[in-house]
Amino acid sequence: MRHAKRTFKVGRDTSHRRSLIANMLKSLIEHEKIETTVTKAKELRRHADRMVTLAKDNTLASRRKAMGELMVRYNALTPKEARAARGGDLSAYNADRQVIEKLFRHLGPRFASRQGGYTRIVRVGNRAGDNAPTCLIEYLSE
Repeated sequence: MRHAKRTFKVGRDTSHRRSLIANMLKSLIEHEKIETTVTKAKELRRHADRMVTLAKDNTLASRRKAMGELMVRYNALTPKEARAARGGDLSAYNADRQVIEKLFRHLGPRFASRQGGYTRIVRVGNRAGDNAPTCLIEYLSE
């Protein structure tokens, strides 16, 4: 029996589950709304709320924890890209770095006065192919 076991396995092994959650988190932070199955959304909500809590703290340690959870790819910038980034051009960064910046610059301050419950799950019906219940998970507008 799996009493008091916290990990919800979502029918995947550890590396696949970790990659799935990281990719869904990146998409959720980037678009602020994604459509997925209800089971995945319920698991994603735990991680998404934790990311906002880290963003509210906004320390170097919290940034590093968020990067680890999101499995951010680190690609060194060329000198030309580094100059553009210092000048304020965030398009020089890869998409993963832009997600981290959005999380810490926009989502953290947006929910600064809120004590939790940063996401909403809205059921939208069943998927056409396999009749799986689907939903929208989104960050609240505050």
